[in-house]
Amino acid sequence: MTATMDRAESAQDPLYEVSREVADAAEALVDCWTRAGQNVAPRLSALQVRALLAVRRSPGVNLSRLAEMVGASVPAASRLCDRLEAAGLLRRDRAATDRREIGLSLTKDGGDALLFLSERRAEDLHDVLRNMPDEERDLLLAGLRAFTRAAHPPDGDAPGRGHGR
Repeated sequence: MTATMDRAESAQDPLYEVSREVADAAEALVDCWTRAGQNVAPRLSALQVRALLAVRRSPGVNLSRLAEMVGASVPAASRLCDRLEAAGLLRRDRAATDRREIGLSLTKDGGDALLFLSERRAEDLHDVLRNMPDEERDLLLAGLRAFTRAAHPPDGDAPGRGHGR
């Protein structure tokens, strides 16, 4: 199967319309999510936030692995780290086991920036959720939990990579 479904296939697939509606809803969620980040100092790009989150999840990660985690080339990840380090959000340290290896870690300011961003996002989502009926909020949460489980199966083989499943 090709990366995109042709119109005949999509008309026959009952999940296609659901996937379109989920994509539309996801745009609204991403918009809300992204706006929250615009009011945080320092102002961070989506890629910078992804890099900081990846380092928080994997303290001591090396540059090559970080590049894989954020979907960037090693030179692009290096420049990204240069900017984050210059902003005081990231630190490069020599690994204790191999002095040639450089590990990345968050500074206190980097951790604080992620915490503030997380709080701001939660506040903005709260404002939206407050406008929803209780039952719809419960259904949304249940659906998002199911989506998370489907997107991150225990075997680590995330769906959607090959676009042909």
